[in-house]
Amino acid sequence: MPPHDDEQQQLLSNRLLEETAFDYSDKVHIIGVDEHDGEDFTEVPPFSWKKLWLFTGPGFLMSIAFLDPGNLEGDLQAGAIAGYSLLWLLFWATAIGLLIQLLSARLGVATSRHLAELCRDEYPTWARLLLWIMAELALIGADIQEVIGSAIAIKILSRGFLPLWSGVVITALDCFIFLFLENYGVRKLEALFAVLIAVMAVSFAWMFGETKPNGVELLVGIVVPKLSSKTIKQAVGIVGCVIMPHNVFLHSALVQSREIDHHRVGRVREALKYYSIESTAALAISFIINLFVTTVFAKSFYGSEIANSIGLENAGQYLQEKYGGGVFPILYIWAIGLLAAGQSSTITGTYAGQFIMGGFLHMRLKKWQRALITRSCAIIPTLIVALAFDTSEKSLDVLNEWLNVLQSVQIPFALIPLLCLVSKEEIMGVFKIGSTLKVISWLVAALVILINGYLLMDSLSSAVSGVLFTSVVFAFTGGYVAFIVYLILRGITFPNWFVKNKSISSIEN
Repeated sequence: MPPHDDEQQQLLSNRLLEETAFDYSDKVHIIGVDEHDGEDFTEVPPFSWKKLWLFTGPGFLMSIAFLDPGNLEGDLQAGAIAGYSLLWLLFWATAIGLLIQLLSARLGVATSRHLAELCRDEYPTWARLLLWIMAELALIGADIQEVIGSAIAIKILSRGFLPLWSGVVITALDCFIFLFLENYGVRKLEALFAVLIAVMAVSFAWMFGETKPNGVELLVGIVVPKLSSKTIKQAVGIVGCVIMPHNVFLHSALVQSREIDHHRVGRVREALKYYSIESTAALAISFIINLFVTTVFAKSFYGSEIANSIGLENAGQYLQEKYGGGVFPILYIWAIGLLAAGQSSTITGTYAGQFIMGGFLHMRLKKWQRALITRSCAIIPTLIVALAFDTSEKSLDVLNEWLNVLQSVQIPFALIPLLCLVSKEEIMGVFKIGSTLKVISWLVAALVILINGYLLMDSLSSAVSGVLFTSVVFAFTGGYVAFIVYLILRGITFPNWFVKNKSISSIEN
């Protein structure tokens, strides 16, 4: 039974008094733009290009996670090993990612709170702390890949003068750039990300033009599904790369950077409409950029002897050897695109870390303090990785595979709470998802979790040996599955007739 209107009003007022993801002065103000007197509070205003422009931004920040160095490595390996055959999967994986991110945005807009904050209130302390640890581990894993990707690009652009560890230190300084720009408003930060996405688009489009992939094979690869036993690992990698746990938390916070009138249902629906449009546009661009990378390496190395040995560090050199120098050597074009991907994703990682830590732990720290803590958690292990693996490309690729596994196992702990929360009427009110969308979302979540479970089992089966180590792995796996089952059961909303019949049975007994 939903609460009365006055109770809903009081609940909303209490939420607005709490600490929010963005200070009021930092928000982009939508209230008052193209408004008319006497407007019905349930009416959705007509489409406005001006308002679409004002709402544009959060979706593009969210799309950075689809373009980080981990995704680029998955793209190039899929192209080199599977050719054009997995482009259809890249398209549908992006579509799945869009669905999940739209649900995340819906949660943030409808409740005025982000996913980490809601998890803090929804779950008991032990479960909340476990969810926080899982989210932090996923974020650290992603950050290591992103920082290492930037460091590789810096090493290439400096012609090897700057070693990997120094590139990590330089990349760490982006935290201060982020803090500097954030002081000038969220729109300045969004403009920076727009520039970085444009750099990636131009760089990889340039490579696409230089290598001239086969247009017919490209179209067939997008339209015709193909999958073989030889390409299953790359297929799993494509799906796993586009669903980033920290990105689910991030998007639900980013949408709160716009000040809208939550007292009017029509205005909330309007915000959801514009966020859906800009998120779709952002992920369409990210799909095209990923498509460029995959097809460049499909054209260049599919079927070659070196296809299985290509990674982020040597990809540019292999391209250089195949296509030569020219006025703008393709090696440096690749490095520029990789640097833009790494820098943009590390900044969004810092952003996500602030929301995750602040939301789960309810920490009332200054922004620079939270950013410093978040950045330190990722940079220290990354420096260790850079020093340990600087001289070994093969070891770096193996590490990257295990980091993908680390992030994959965290996916249920972002997806399941999200789906449970957006289905609850007491949290979402009239904006809870309907039965059809709920079924589709849970099916998609189950598919993603099973695919990533396959990646985990495949990786463990080749690494686990010894009775003691095997026992430890089985124990952790049992606890992992039990926690997932707990989250699902806790989020199940039983129909009224079931609850009523259960109560009657209890009384009779």
